[in-house]
Amino acid sequence: MMDNLRAASNHVVLKIILGLIILSFVLTGVGNYLIGGNGDFAAKVNGDEISRAQLERAFSSERSRQQQMLGEQFSTLASNPGYMQQIRQQALSQLIDEKLLDQYAKTLKLAISDDQIKQAIFSQPAFQTDGKFDNAKYLGLINNMGFSADQYAEALRKQLTTQQLITSVTGTDFMLNGETDALAALVAQQRQVREATINVGALVAKQAVTDEDVKNYYEQNKNSFMSPEQYRVSYIKLDAASLHENVSESEIRSWYDQHQSDYTQPERTRYSIIQTKTDAEAQALLAELKKGGDFAALAKAKSSDPISARHGGDMGWLEPDTTPDELKSAGLKEKGQLSGVIKSSVGFIIARLDDIQPQQIKPYSAVHEDIAAKVKQEKAIDAYYKLQQKVSEAASNDNESLAGAEEVAGVKAVETGWFSHDNVPAELNFKPVQQAIFNGGLVGDNGAPGSNSDIITVDGDRAFVLRVSEHKAEAVKPLSEVTAQITDTLKTEKAQQEAKALADKLLAALKAGKGEQAMKAANLSFGQQQTLSRNGQDAITQAVFAMTPPAKDQPSWGVSEDGQGNVVLIALDNVKTGTMPDAQKQAMVQGVTQNNAQIAFEALLSNLRKEGKIKYGAAAQAQ
Repeated sequence: MMDNLRAASNHVVLKIILGLIILSFVLTGVGNYLIGGNGDFAAKVNGDEISRAQLERAFSSERSRQQQMLGEQFSTLASNPGYMQQIRQQALSQLIDEKLLDQYAKTLKLAISDDQIKQAIFSQPAFQTDGKFDNAKYLGLINNMGFSADQYAEALRKQLTTQQLITSVTGTDFMLNGETDALAALVAQQRQVREATINVGALVAKQAVTDEDVKNYYEQNKNSFMSPEQYRVSYIKLDAASLHENVSESEIRSWYDQHQSDYTQPERTRYSIIQTKTDAEAQALLAELKKGGDFAALAKAKSSDPISARHGGDMGWLEPDTTPDELKSAGLKEKGQLSGVIKSSVGFIIARLDDIQPQQIKPYSAVHEDIAAKVKQEKAIDAYYKLQQKVSEAASNDNESLAGAEEVAGVKAVETGWFSHDNVPAELNFKPVQQAIFNGGLVGDNGAPGSNSDIITVDGDRAFVLRVSEHKAEAVKPLSEVTAQITDTLKTEKAQQEAKALADKLLAALKAGKGEQAMKAANLSFGQQQTLSRNGQDAITQAVFAMTPPAKDQPSWGVSEDGQGNVVLIALDNVKTGTMPDAQKQAMVQGVTQNNAQIAFEALLSNLRKEGKIKYGAAAQAQ
């Protein structure tokens, strides 16, 4: 099977490309085709075995995916055995689901033909070159993942069969025209309302809060008043860019003499070529050229290389490293010299040497400024590393302060204000620096200064020496510091309770037909009528569309809150049937049917699990 896809290939690509081509089934769906049963299984699904090796591959794949998605956070999570166990269980669950679907597809006699597999392979862009299937590229990809052509085809057959099953289950949901119109009318419905707002802010000032209230709230909610761990830091910053070193003319000249190859343009040659597919074509063109034929005209008319043909065969200036071996070995030494027919990997070539440009060395004067800048930079970096070593030794020898390091560095240490993990000063916003500050190694007892840090290097030839000047551990803020905050909170809560009680009272009066007097007594009135649509996400809109439609000439009444925490009385006056453009209606139907199809597929999978006989092996239970 698939004999035309078996040819050997040495093409090498990243494994992730194949992962994008055949999705997760490459790692989890090849089943017993690749691994024989050895009794050491992860699970058996209706008698079919999922091997431990399959589980390990699936687990490794999911672990890599999580690591790529979570980045640095993954290391912290991965140190938790429970988290890694959860990933393993998810991988096994996915393998079991795939096995159940594969078995169910077989009971339905779903099948994928060899022609369908071939077409699926031929149509994959990753297996193509210039829009055409590339057999060598294909084999290079799958061989890089350890698959033969037959193994890949069998894995693809399982994947396509499962997709066929999913399509057969999820592609049957539909909506009748009447259902569509009714749903569209409901979704596009509009409601006309009036609102009366009970201003909670106006009630706050009227509320009384006792010291006992404040104290009780503080005791019950201490975790809400935590002061974060805080630091003050002294630091010395070393920066190679800030070091200005003088450079002598002799140093610049010495650099030029030692690095002349950097300023040398090698000998360059210029060729024109005519490329043909056969030796006979090349021989005929060579004969015509020897008779005085125009090389450029023949190249444009006859060459099978479209790029050089457009330029009359001219290949431009070539240096030794970029000159093809076929041209190097042609033995052309003089301008205008014509080669014989050269056999190459792309066919047959006739070449002509058009010009030779001797090796050239840029004069000292032309590169003087560039070299001066380079030498100055090298000297600065060298001085920076020497200074770094001296500062490190000084900070280590005098571990009670940064005074010794300051003297060697020739700068005063900078002192920060108080900061926490969440507001690190911008000048210290480097990961290695933050790690040194927050790992506890520089903190002394009871918040006192500890030791000086080692030299901490960061990107861009910069380095720091740190000292934690003061430290405050995480602690509950004292009551005196949060009394005002608690008082405001309690007053707001009481005001909201009063507003809600008033709203309930008014709502009862409105429903009893006595609302006018009650609203007047509360100094409230409903505002102008406004129209709300169902797509609004605010609390008032959600409350309005949950209300019972009004009876004839009689509003429905409700209560909600606005975005500022005020209590709002609602009068629902009218419900208007909405209309929806056909394109929007079709998009809505598609969304509903897709959702229904998803529900149906999940129900199928749940039923297969319920009815299936799933046995977990020691390989899974031991994890």
